[in-house]
Amino acid sequence: MQETPVIIIGAGTSGIATAACLTKQSIPFKMFERENCFASLWQKYTYDRVHLHLRKQVCELPHFPFPSSYPHYVPKKQFIEYLDNYIKHFNITPLYNRAVELAEYNDDDEKCRVKVENKSSGDVEEYSGRFLIVASGETAEPFVPQVVGLESFKGKVIHSTRYKNGKEFHDEHVLVVGSGNSGMEIALDLANFAAKPSIIVRSPVHVLSRDMMYYAGVLLKYLSLNNVEKLVVIVSRIVYGDLRKYGIPLPSEGPFTMKIKYGKFPIIDLGTVKKIKSGEIQVLPAEIESIRGNEVLFRDGKSYSFDSIIFCTGFKRSTQKWLKGGDSLLNEDGLANQWKGKNGLYCVGLSRRGFYGANLDAQNVANDIASLLSQ
Repeated sequence: MQETPVIIIGAGTSGIATAACLTKQSIPFKMFERENCFASLWQKYTYDRVHLHLRKQVCELPHFPFPSSYPHYVPKKQFIEYLDNYIKHFNITPLYNRAVELAEYNDDDEKCRVKVENKSSGDVEEYSGRFLIVASGETAEPFVPQVVGLESFKGKVIHSTRYKNGKEFHDEHVLVVGSGNSGMEIALDLANFAAKPSIIVRSPVHVLSRDMMYYAGVLLKYLSLNNVEKLVVIVSRIVYGDLRKYGIPLPSEGPFTMKIKYGKFPIIDLGTVKKIKSGEIQVLPAEIESIRGNEVLFRDGKSYSFDSIIFCTGFKRSTQKWLKGGDSLLNEDGLANQWKGKNGLYCVGLSRRGFYGANLDAQNVANDIASLLSQ
């Protein structure tokens, strides 16, 4: 059993932000990451054209601003470069290829015990620490819904984490399932590569531009959330028109209220709406009923033939599989409304508040641990 004051699970952006904050306080820790690199979502599972949706000042990690030479909206390659410089600056050395099998609090010695499998050697390693920080992320396990007949589909079926660009889909009819930001941007990318994408849009969504998001953030310093939302919805309507006639329903609640209540982020439009209006991207309003060969039947009775299907249907958390006694902090979906639980348990980046919220969590957790260690 190896001892350490603090154990961090996950070397994504939330984990390394926490590690940096602990390092600033001179608190030792061990960090476990199941993949073979830090920020694996960004390095291995994002598409080529992705950028940070919000301006860099909102997305920078604690104690380390983005270089002034970086653009307002940082592209994938530069963001990974920034993260690489971040872990070097703070001398963060995660233990890679470590899959957590069990993490639980031990009443006898009042410490958290963690059992991990070293996937490189096959050995099982055991660690003990006074504090356990869950930073395994909101995007742990790609989720693909069960669809009747999916196994009969003859073409390519992938989750968005396997999509890089539209080059291989040239001239194909591609069904994009899921109308969040990833689904909308992948549909745009496919259209740019001369594919023929269709996207399922069932839930009402707000569509905003990057500038609308930025200026909304500025206005929130002076106006109420309710008033800012009303302004943003009016501006969106002026810029994009009535999107309902293109198959995109409008929500009854404001974009930021929906983010707070349901964790549903507004669509940041990067050109998708223009492609929808021109007919280069087809919007389908109905849920999939079943699949038979390459034919996809929808619940409105219509059917279409596709060459490929891309599921942009999000993620599930895996925390409940290995964390015992985490009910005081995490709900059944593996998400949290606060950063501190019982018996030395903390979480960072599991509250659906993006980089900004995760960075606040990281600093709060490090400060709290430093305070307890000094007592």
